[in-house]
Amino acid sequence: MAATPLPQAGGLVGNTMEGMPPPPGTDLTGICFRDQLWLNSFPLDRNLVFDYFALSPFYDLTCNNEQLRMRSVHPLDISQLSKLTGIEYMLNEVMEPHLFVIRKQKRDGPEKVTPMLTYYVLDGSIYQAPQLSSVFASRMVRALYYISKSFTAAASKLEKIGYDTESDSVKPETKSGAENIDFKEIKRVDQILTALHRKLPPAPPLPPFPEGFAAPSSDTAETQDGQAQNGHSDPIIDQGAAKRLKLEK
Repeated sequence: MAATPLPQAGGLVGNTMEGMPPPPGTDLTGICFRDQLWLNSFPLDRNLVFDYFALSPFYDLTCNNEQLRMRSVHPLDISQLSKLTGIEYMLNEVMEPHLFVIRKQKRDGPEKVTPMLTYYVLDGSIYQAPQLSSVFASRMVRALYYISKSFTAAASKLEKIGYDTESDSVKPETKSGAENIDFKEIKRVDQILTALHRKLPPAPPLPPFPEGFAAPSSDTAETQDGQAQNGHSDPIIDQGAAKRLKLEK
């Protein structure tokens, strides 16, 4: 019975394209890789997880780990990787058998490495972790969207309330303004004005009527003469009952 060949790279979830990995620089945060046939054939542990990761489109065939594999050396041997320079993958964190975190980095010397990307294998599915700047940008865009939406909803409700109560709000304000009148204060002001009026000297007599104009009627003249003689009214202060403000208690 012929042996079953090892599965080739494939099994992209969220992307129907199979075959060669995408060119460098392609955003792969929107896809995940899973090969169920390989998972059914081999255990997923710290010794074989890199072989499983090498089947995914996230793997760079030009990395230093691939050179070690071609020399039949374990691809995660740090003693051998530290002697090389270039792109390499390191197993950063392990929680067997559910989670494996693999970091892609650039090595410029035995002790000098620059992190580039992070990948994680979660229950057999491989994902590329988004960069921190992308996470912040996404959260800020989402927050601004909800803030703008809340302001729009609040503005629409305030406009609706203003239109509904525009006619009703005038009457209560007028009524409340009339109810806020303090009659005690008005009476006090009247007493002050009356006291000041009593301290004033009596009004002088009216000057003679100019020649060439019609003289006032006798009733009007008598009324004016009586007021001038009695000194109880001032033509400037007392302007008649028709022009006085009437307040009803």
